[in-house]
Amino acid sequence: MKLSEFFPYQPEALALDEKAMEACRPYFARMEEIRDYNQLKMLKAFTENQMAETHMLGSTGYGLWDAGREKLEQIFAQLVGAEDALVRTQFMSGTHTLAVALFGVLRTGDTLLAATGRPYDTLEGVIGLDGKCKGNGTLADYGVKYDEAPLKPDKTPDYALIAQKAPGATVCHIQRSRGYMQRTAFSLETIQKIAETAKKANPNIIIFVDNCYGEFTQKQEPTQVGADLIVGSMIKNPGGGIAPTGGYIAGRKDLVAKCACRLMGPSLGKELGCTLDTLRALYLGLYYAPGVVCEAVKTAIYAEYLLEQCGVKPVPRYCEDHNDIVTCFDSGSAEALTGFCRGIQQASPVDSYVAPEPSEEPGYTDPVVMASGSFTEGSTIELSCDGPLRAPYTCYLQGGLNFSASRAGVLMAVQNAFLPKG
Repeated sequence: MKLSEFFPYQPEALALDEKAMEACRPYFARMEEIRDYNQLKMLKAFTENQMAETHMLGSTGYGLWDAGREKLEQIFAQLVGAEDALVRTQFMSGTHTLAVALFGVLRTGDTLLAATGRPYDTLEGVIGLDGKCKGNGTLADYGVKYDEAPLKPDKTPDYALIAQKAPGATVCHIQRSRGYMQRTAFSLETIQKIAETAKKANPNIIIFVDNCYGEFTQKQEPTQVGADLIVGSMIKNPGGGIAPTGGYIAGRKDLVAKCACRLMGPSLGKELGCTLDTLRALYLGLYYAPGVVCEAVKTAIYAEYLLEQCGVKPVPRYCEDHNDIVTCFDSGSAEALTGFCRGIQQASPVDSYVAPEPSEEPGYTDPVVMASGSFTEGSTIELSCDGPLRAPYTCYLQGGLNFSASRAGVLMAVQNAFLPKG
């Protein structure tokens, strides 16, 4: 395929592309193996739970006796190796889903232990760490205490410190992806070791994993290696770019029940929540998710190779294991960060004519520049990138519904930001 037939690439960019496609081939094959495994696991969950055409009809009003919603949650629970799941369009974002789950399992006097360092920016307001949301119903407002085990200088968990702090904690929070940090996503082996360390020190502690961006990047999920509860967004990996909104909570049945009571009401639990006409999109998105996640990770691998060839150090490297769909790298300047985002936007299917500019965003401490020409607003399983306007101007690239189009966008972004202007 000649990319130059469709977009104005410089010869230097096309030469880089040719090298990348050759070098990345074995790493693409590894992801395709994971895709095939997860797709068969997906098919098995659908068939064993006897999903039927009538399960896509949806409900209105209270949503009582919504068989389609219940079937979707059964399938999801089986997929991730959980006792139960809550998959609802009433979740407005990943942060909202995380907030519901935390408020669901924590009570006044309990302690939340962040075992992988300070959580993602938007969760700081939920916990009550930034002070800006004081009095608005943060965990701190309700008397929930916070403790933290910072990562070691090499960005790995401090297991000794986790063991020391776990006895006083109710929930051990693990953030699988990086947030706005320059580190690799934590592997399932690392998550398992954190869980075992915390459980050994406190057998009653709840292992809580923010699984956003990590779903279907490996053959297992954190609930299969020690997590009691996992939480994520349906407009990221598990929605396959088709789910229009929503989030999920999965894990131990008693904990999922508590989260459902927080979302719906203590006397209502999982019994309410109409699905309107969303069920078909949720089922179809979930079914497609393993393939879409594979395309997103292949996009990441390709981008990482290109960046290395331009003298930029991405995290992770193209030849390393991928436990989420995110690539981060220091662009070095506000101009390079903005230029990269504009390249992604220029080769996006939606709003390609728009030039991203830094702006204030709710929940963030610095202005953020973001490229997201997506069919679903904020859907980071679709090709997008963003970064806060603060040194060293780190860019976070994620997503890609299909590799062919994402390849074009990434190459345009690299050309804009890092190649000499022709």
